[in-house]
Amino acid sequence: MLRFPALFLATITLPCPNNLMAHGLDVVAVSSVFAADVLVDASRSVLSKSQKNKNITNSNVFEQIANSDSNNSNSGKNNSKNKEAKEDEHVAIEAQRAKAGFRYVEDVAPGLKLDMDLYSVLHMSTSAVQSVQVIDSYFGRTLVTDGKTQSAEHDEFVYHESLVHPALFWSAFLSGRSGTSAPKTVFIGGGGELATAREVLRHNTVERVVMVDIDPEVIEVSKKYLPEWGGEAVLNHPKVEYIVGDVQQYLKGINEKFDAMIIDVSDPIEAGPAVALYTQEFYSLVAQRLNKHGVFVTQAGSASFIPFAHSSLNGEGDEATCFSPIKNTLATVFDHAIPYSAPVASFGEDWGFVLAFNGPEDDARNLVDLQYEEIDELIEDRIVTVPGVPEHKFRSIGVKRAVMGDETGGDVLKHYDGVVHRRLFALSKPLREAMKSDERVMTEANPIFMY
Repeated sequence: MLRFPALFLATITLPCPNNLMAHGLDVVAVSSVFAADVLVDASRSVLSKSQKNKNITNSNVFEQIANSDSNNSNSGKNNSKNKEAKEDEHVAIEAQRAKAGFRYVEDVAPGLKLDMDLYSVLHMSTSAVQSVQVIDSYFGRTLVTDGKTQSAEHDEFVYHESLVHPALFWSAFLSGRSGTSAPKTVFIGGGGELATAREVLRHNTVERVVMVDIDPEVIEVSKKYLPEWGGEAVLNHPKVEYIVGDVQQYLKGINEKFDAMIIDVSDPIEAGPAVALYTQEFYSLVAQRLNKHGVFVTQAGSASFIPFAHSSLNGEGDEATCFSPIKNTLATVFDHAIPYSAPVASFGEDWGFVLAFNGPEDDARNLVDLQYEEIDELIEDRIVTVPGVPEHKFRSIGVKRAVMGDETGGDVLKHYDGVVHRRLFALSKPLREAMKSDERVMTEANPIFMY
């Protein structure tokens, strides 16, 4: 799925090789840039050694302070005071030097950035489609493509559980909710980290999962560095059919229909590989590939609790958001297009999703108003562990319990339950009001690009 251009920052003086740009990285430094051989090293100790062996420079602010004091030094009775002041400043400068390290910086919106410690860069490559990196930062291991965070160890489960489970459980309700009811067949467009397929396989009614992703490099990198997302256990699962290819072209070439379809691809950014998968034409194709009572869901970009003034509802602002246009576009194809959101800290903001389906007018209200007991009962009846998927080592407070491999029901999921379901669909009043005034629709002839 997601995100915005990123920078790798450091406060050490090293040469900058040209091949960094070939990997899709904007690599700069507070004082200067650092070398690729340090970037690709996966060891924290090597990064620390590099810092010790290279010339660590002061920030311009500290240099100006020191120079100013030097120029204003007076002889005579002020020398002692000036010497003491310079010593104090030297201590302050050294304290800042001690804190100096590698940084990962990512734009969230005009004037707003996420800035965090960068412990190591585990992988860096460029596929035929995009640049691919895996880093270890404040949020744990993180997959980055084309300079945009896709998911992080700290909270990937929030994103993926929010994307998958509301749609699959709603499919169950629409089809009658019996133990043998839908969803049995699920299509995933994208999902290269394999975590979306992991969540789908947790539904014991699912018999077949077709996953189409355009970039095999992401799959291979995720298998190696992010096994907790699903890895070999998901990719080699007997229910999964994995296809390397273009999602839209694949769907045009088949007659198979699915109970649920999920789109988990990167944002619609200009020149990005997924722009066509947010258009009216693509959603019309999706509708043709859904069974009766079929449900479709897609990630939908930023969904700020309180939309910022710079967010554009007419394409003329500093930041073009797509949450409303995606919802509007789906509403031209389906009877119902229901927006919802979840807080994803590693993205720097709340993240949007849109669930779409056909049916009576009351169904939209029924989805939003599902009682938490009904959701929890379905979770206990249907959710199982996917064998062979290792547990995350990096967990926040509240989700540190270890999964042994034989859990079922609520013990398997880290985020989604009946209470969370109702919260997901409770958009803030400012966001709802902003969405009412946005009438944009995304087509192949008139695409909308995110910031």
